[in-house]
Amino acid sequence: MKIEILYPDMAYLFGDAANVRYLKASLPTAEFIETKKGSKPLFLSEKVNFVYMGALTERSQEEAVELLLPYKDEFIKAIDNGTVFLFTGNTLEILGEYIIDDDGKKIPCLGIFDYYAKRDYYHRHNSACLAEFENMKIMGFKTQFTMCYPKTDEKGLFKVEKGIGMNEKSKAEGIRVNNFMGTYLIGPLLILNPDFTKYLLKLIGVEKPTIAFEKEAMEAYKKRYEDFLERIPVKPEKYKKM
Repeated sequence: MKIEILYPDMAYLFGDAANVRYLKASLPTAEFIETKKGSKPLFLSEKVNFVYMGALTERSQEEAVELLLPYKDEFIKAIDNGTVFLFTGNTLEILGEYIIDDDGKKIPCLGIFDYYAKRDYYHRHNSACLAEFENMKIMGFKTQFTMCYPKTDEKGLFKVEKGIGMNEKSKAEGIRVNNFMGTYLIGPLLILNPDFTKYLLKLIGVEKPTIAFEKEAMEAYKKRYEDFLERIPVKPEKYKKM
């Protein structure tokens, strides 16, 4: 089994590196390939079971677009062929049409999906999110200068129950197209959501998935769920902007 970590030298903000460490602990026999800047992603030329990419700085978003743009058609083909992807944090924005910077400048992106993002450096959004996915409860955190605006919510990854989605008016969080999954949720996501992690492992070909520290992860998940139910505001306008 091959797992590719895309651009670990720039895509590891907000604890997202812990997602990779947890995958390595849960899949000790898998081959992990770290593709750094300047190297062509492996999934473009051979079968890779899973591709992961973590959150980026705003400057690194633009750099990632430059790195991936020459391979856009191959990237689309990999998505069409069912390769499993998980992009966390603001990384999903680089696959949209463009990002509007704080000064109004439009930054072209890969244009694979039909949404755009808008930055607001004067107001960072921080919140917790409780959502639903395949009869699971998903929990995570958001910290972002941007909001994302898809044309419809039909391709949303998670259905928000408490918190906000892609923007303050959306109840769809993230995007899913075939086996491509992108979400703003950080946390790290895979440690916070053991059932989702097991779902992901099964999706990439693990017949009977088990995860590292499963008993402890499930106990923490149950306590966290109770806390999220009690503490997260239902109405997005109750969140404070910083």
